[in-house]
Amino acid sequence: MLIDLNHNSGARYETETSLSAAVNAHIDEALLTRQRLQARRDYLGASRIGEPCARRLAYEYAHTPEDPDKAFSGQTLRIFAAGHTFEDLTIAWMRDAGFDLRTRRRDGGQFGFETAGGRVKGHIDGVIVSGPDVGVTWPALFEHKALKARSWSDVVKRGVELSKPVYYAQLQIYMAYMELENSLFTCLNKDTQQLHHERVDLVPHVAQALSDKAADIIRAVEAHELPPRLAASPDFYICRFCPFHSTCWETRS
Repeated sequence: MLIDLNHNSGARYETETSLSAAVNAHIDEALLTRQRLQARRDYLGASRIGEPCARRLAYEYAHTPEDPDKAFSGQTLRIFAAGHTFEDLTIAWMRDAGFDLRTRRRDGGQFGFETAGGRVKGHIDGVIVSGPDVGVTWPALFEHKALKARSWSDVVKRGVELSKPVYYAQLQIYMAYMELENSLFTCLNKDTQQLHHERVDLVPHVAQALSDKAADIIRAVEAHELPPRLAASPDFYICRFCPFHSTCWETRS
């Protein structure tokens, strides 16, 4: 008598799929609940200032509700959490390799800065105080990102300034306020665990322009005004993916 290995395989697949969906629904709801319970930022995050649309940043600073269909999903929150785990791994590897990489103050708090009366704040991944001679001047800002393979390869090919201008702006304003002359930008390929490291030097006029941009956004929000839109059409590719798309384009001004 032959054993039918395919017997009820379709039903088993449907059962397993249903089980996965049920478990994931509970996990995602827990993540979303935790996010809702977190205190909202009362400041403009320095890591966001490189965002090309000043109006989007104004919405973020003013706590404007996101479009319901653009809000973070549980899966997105899992991706963010995994990025922190990858960062911890990279930090451990670098410390084992002889880099004196510090991520916390003596009191356990995260390194960071604030300006404009606390209305602009930034929290950095770390500072490398000393380490092997690799062409970076210590101390240096340390910034880590975990990227998909395609995005990682683009950074390797073109460099962070061209490939990820928001990250580049983040490095510039962090270096300026932390009074560091250069940084080590490290990104990890989440698919292969390959690491790419890039030195980025402080460019004072770039950092100053970003600081001025933050000040302009804060002044606009506090005056109950909106900066101009990034584009002339709601179909512009950046606008289509914006979490404030409907809010922005339903506004007359």
